[in-house]
Amino acid sequence: MKIDGVGIIGGGAWGTGLAQALRCAGRDVLLWAREPAVVEEINTKHSNSVFLPGVALDPVIRATTTLTDLAARDVVLMVAPAQHVRAVSKGLKSHLRSGQPIVLCAKGIEQRSGRLMGEVLADVLPETTQAVLSGPSFAAEVARGLPAALTIACSDEKLGRRLAERLSNPRFRLYWTSDLVGVELGGSLKNVLAIAAGIVDGQGLGANAHAALVTRGFAELRRFGEALGARPETLIGLSGFGDLILTCASTQSRNMSLGRALGQGQSLDDVLGSRTAVTEGVYTAAAVQRIATEKGIDMPICSAVSDILDGRVSVSDAIARLMQRPLKAED
Repeated sequence: MKIDGVGIIGGGAWGTGLAQALRCAGRDVLLWAREPAVVEEINTKHSNSVFLPGVALDPVIRATTTLTDLAARDVVLMVAPAQHVRAVSKGLKSHLRSGQPIVLCAKGIEQRSGRLMGEVLADVLPETTQAVLSGPSFAAEVARGLPAALTIACSDEKLGRRLAERLSNPRFRLYWTSDLVGVELGGSLKNVLAIAAGIVDGQGLGANAHAALVTRGFAELRRFGEALGARPETLIGLSGFGDLILTCASTQSRNMSLGRALGQGQSLDDVLGSRTAVTEGVYTAAAVQRIATEKGIDMPICSAVSDILDGRVSVSDAIARLMQRPLKAED
């Protein structure tokens, strides 16, 4: 299968970083952004100062505000924020070819329905072929050509391996798996857990608490993933444990930095109001809590994050509640 022309939906930091990485792989990249000023800057100044400042983009990368321009590409990467994937997919519905590969790069769960992005795509674009790309990757580092390794999931092994080959470059390495659900869930839940890690940091609770939070958070990710059909080896791989470690360790993560601000006493509205980029964990937390309740999955950390974000409990009360849970064997 020919994979030369790539369309990227989303002109934020990650979409722009992926555009740069795929140009380094030799692909012909067309990037869609909804902001005319971002498109103009990419096309004329070869930069995206709003979402990825300080990075010089390959001048061959082109941008457009017309979503349907991407329909003719060999493969389309869906990098729109998770809560907008359904609407953007509807905009493409009548323009895509049967079997055209769509690679999901959005990390989240649809808040309203509780559906994974793959389920949303199956609802709206059932004729396309799905893949999922996720793993430990800060956009700015990828765009600057620093080494990164991610997972690409596709149930069609031949296509999955072909995508891994054509989307990789010498500093951007992709590993194939057939476990789409596992790759999606790792990328979604780590955002919620990164908010919790940021709260620990913002409260000044120390390295011991951070290590405990990440370890017990991974236990929640594993329980949730297994309940929804993810494979254990995926959850302990790059798109699960690897992405969790990265996102919980640095304020380069929007989710971790948001949690840190909450831990320092700032309000959620103030933090979100100061940002141009979406913080996915804010929306995913409520969906995770609802699914966990429905399925009887023990998720105390993720539930605490959801309660804090919705104003049902204070940061200090949530921490006390977690530390005072009944003692039990480690699982």
